[in-house]
Amino acid sequence: DRRSIAKMVTTRRQSMGMAKTTRKSSRARSPSPQPKRTPRKTPAKRKTTASKGSVSWSDSAGTGVQDGGFLRSLGALLLLVTTPPFTMALWSIFVQHKGSVTSFGLQVADSSNWPAFSASLPTVSWEATSYIAAFGAFQAFLQLAVPGKEFIGPVSPKGNRPVYKANGVECFFLTLIAFFLGWRYEVFSPARVYDQFGEILNALNIFALVLCLFLTVKGCNFPSSTDSGTTGSFLFDYFWGTELYPRIGKSFDIKQWTNCRMGLMGWSVLPLCFMAKQLEATGSVSNSMLICVVLTNIYVFKFFLWETGYFCTMDIAHDRAGFYICWGCLVWVPSVYTSPALHLVQHPTNLSTPVAAAIAGLGVLMIYINWAADEQRKIFRATKGKSKVWGKAPKFIKAKYETGDGKTKESLLLISGWWGIARHFHYVPEILGSFFWTVPALFDHAMPYFYVIFLTILLFDRAYRDDARCAAKYGKYWDAYKKHVPYKFIPYIL
Repeated sequence: DRRSIAKMVTTRRQSMGMAKTTRKSSRARSPSPQPKRTPRKTPAKRKTTASKGSVSWSDSAGTGVQDGGFLRSLGALLLLVTTPPFTMALWSIFVQHKGSVTSFGLQVADSSNWPAFSASLPTVSWEATSYIAAFGAFQAFLQLAVPGKEFIGPVSPKGNRPVYKANGVECFFLTLIAFFLGWRYEVFSPARVYDQFGEILNALNIFALVLCLFLTVKGCNFPSSTDSGTTGSFLFDYFWGTELYPRIGKSFDIKQWTNCRMGLMGWSVLPLCFMAKQLEATGSVSNSMLICVVLTNIYVFKFFLWETGYFCTMDIAHDRAGFYICWGCLVWVPSVYTSPALHLVQHPTNLSTPVAAAIAGLGVLMIYINWAADEQRKIFRATKGKSKVWGKAPKFIKAKYETGDGKTKESLLLISGWWGIARHFHYVPEILGSFFWTVPALFDHAMPYFYVIFLTILLFDRAYRDDARCAAKYGKYWDAYKKHVPYKFIPYIL
């Protein structure tokens, strides 16, 4: 009937209202999952290695502490402003003042001499520019064209492995052959290189400063690998570099060209030019000059014999391509590293045969020990610890580390042989070797020894930076390594 139907409808509405109330309270207690929204993409930030204090090995391009802070930028500015003019002052001391710092200082201190001093400074000549262009192009051609075995570099902080062509020894001998043939058939005069050396340094300074600007921009905008980025300070970026492995195309490695082919190959050729000048000026070559030039070229040959080992050092694998490395190899090396031979041009001293033989013999011995230490570690790494060290199975620590792409890698830290004596013992014979090709200049002037002093400071600084980098990279494994090899340079002393 009608009353029964109305009652049923009322009951149904009440039950529906209760159910609705129950669902509302349930939602209040436990909200149901909402559909996921796709977050809006924010513009990618420019990659940076800036940090405060100590940072991880991978985030700092392998250095452990690099950033573009105020003090670092201030130090970079100081070196940027002072070192280029210093190379010209060094040239003036050796060439215009025969190695006398006092004579140079008196001329600069007397303002009445400034016009004459300014007029005597070298400019940039077409002749000097042509020497640089020809040598640079020839070295680039050899680097690309001469056959060589493929060498895969160490894992970079971001997990990359650069590939090189190992043809340094062949390029070294081809360069020397070309030099002597050019001298023999009067294609060029090596003595003129000495005459134009001031202009050459000027042109190298300009070229290197422009190249560093190009490398800074390239690393920020067109890097060759992920091992790149900015510190946030343009000044420090210019000084330190923005890219670890800059290349033109896939094959032409810029750091290999600046460091190995221009810097080191130039270090071989320039003392030969200075020797040719002494021969032209005096009609003979003194045995002091001969010792200096021969020892220098033996060292450079040793370097190219070990060039693949150099690809694993701080210069290539950790220091970026900026003013510090590239300007240094293009300008500082020709200016400072060749200075003992430059000094000897105007000081043709002939040493007694026993003294000359002792200096030459000790110099060769130091170069050999330096090579033997580097070669021992290179073979140990290449064989993954399976080679013998001094006739015995090597002792080493398996150290793990993490790259920027999150992968865990392993390195072997050698703690026997030369590398069981001290962590950086190989720097000791290198410093002594530089002393032995400088000491033929004797002690009438202090400036020939500037190179030895600088090298000592450089290698000590590098040792401390390398320790900091390895501590950031290996952590507890490096602590264990230091317990086995506690000294940096000389056991029980330093």
